[in-house]
Amino acid sequence: MIDTLRLTAKEANALLTGGELSSDELFAAYRAAIDERDPDLNCFLHVCDESPGAGIPIALKDVIGTKGIPTTAGSKILEGYLPVYDATVTERCQARGLRTIGKTNMDEFAMGSSTENSAFGPTRNPWDPSRVPGGSSGGSTAAVAAGLAPWALGSDTGGSVKQPAALCGVVGLRPTYGTVSRYGIIAFASSLDQVGPVTKTVADCAFLYSVIAGRDPCDTTTVDLPHPVEIPEAEDLRGLRVGVPRELNEAEGIEPGVTESVQAAIELCRELGAEVGECELPRSVEYGLPCYYLIAPSEASSNLARYDGVRFGLRVSPDGIRAMYEETRDEGFGDEPKRRIMLGTYALSAGYYEAYYGQAQKVRTVIRQEFAAALERFDVLVSPTSPTVAFPLGAKTENPLAMYLSDVLAIPPNMAGLPGLSIPCGLSEGLPVGLQLIGPQFSENVLFRAGHALEQALAFDVVPPRLA
Repeated sequence: MIDTLRLTAKEANALLTGGELSSDELFAAYRAAIDERDPDLNCFLHVCDESPGAGIPIALKDVIGTKGIPTTAGSKILEGYLPVYDATVTERCQARGLRTIGKTNMDEFAMGSSTENSAFGPTRNPWDPSRVPGGSSGGSTAAVAAGLAPWALGSDTGGSVKQPAALCGVVGLRPTYGTVSRYGIIAFASSLDQVGPVTKTVADCAFLYSVIAGRDPCDTTTVDLPHPVEIPEAEDLRGLRVGVPRELNEAEGIEPGVTESVQAAIELCRELGAEVGECELPRSVEYGLPCYYLIAPSEASSNLARYDGVRFGLRVSPDGIRAMYEETRDEGFGDEPKRRIMLGTYALSAGYYEAYYGQAQKVRTVIRQEFAAALERFDVLVSPTSPTVAFPLGAKTENPLAMYLSDVLAIPPNMAGLPGLSIPCGLSEGLPVGLQLIGPQFSENVLFRAGHALEQALAFDVVPPRLA
């Protein structure tokens, strides 16, 4: 019997190449796991009964375009939409034989930190179904944690891979901006969006990143990787300089249990041979969140203007084109997209552009410079990924600011275009705590090395006890 709860993608590949099971048998095992466990979790918005390929199944966040397979971005305004082409990352996965097993639930248009903003109901955390899995890639991270897929792809704008990976006790990478194509991805904020892997292990994460990364002629923001992706093997951190930014580790709202687990991981870095020192990122942490919530909504207001009932998706057809626009958008968009569209439209409006959006872009430059200075002294910066463990469903839905603060530690490096890796580093209240590793641009190999060494030493059990 195939234990999908513990099986890693690397182990699955060994079984396939060794002839111990077929791709169809592996696919069927995960389909059976979805049928058994997903009714309680709601990780998937669409499940594929069959999928071409001869390799390992993969789950794709429903913001990733899949030809002929529903792609809704978690929104009623795209309910029933069938793309006519695949996203580049979908094509690259298929080219390596990976079989799409389904499309995962998400906060609508990737706007949220709990997957409660989905128009199709919230996803629940496999560690405790009364709690959120994080967001917006909560469906992808919960699916991997629950053994419904060996790995998955999510997207990360302000922490939407890293934060849910932390809350679900799995590994999540937000790559350097520009290393993964956005072609065929339903856009939220184009200067921030990046697709990233969600896996059980750092080695699996590195391999999946190698599959999707690289220049794409369909996306002019992409670049060639300066170095081939390396699958990590080292089990020590000798020669690595690890920085501990005071503001990212002492921010208001970080739970004591989270601090305890992260501090233990930092001490483990020393034991593994790293040189550990403190640094500061005062402006990045203070201004990162407000800067993000001007830039991202502004870009969203532009990107989401295409959803008007004319070309695709939902159309409400009252009398007159203006009424059609208004009623289609009113019925099709949920509260959070409406909130961000209005905020972004205001920030871009005449007379306010320079005061809000323009000023935020200047602050973004300051954040980038501050991180660059810290990363001249250190190879890797470490902090909690999320200030809290998974919180109860409904706990923050009535307070948007409290929800936004869930990403206060994940957002600053994203604003600088930097890669970030979240790995599970312990438990607090019986729930996973995530450790965020941040590096300079194109330093994914360094993050994989550090994450793998810590992963081996921590020996964190990624299987939720209630499912074991």
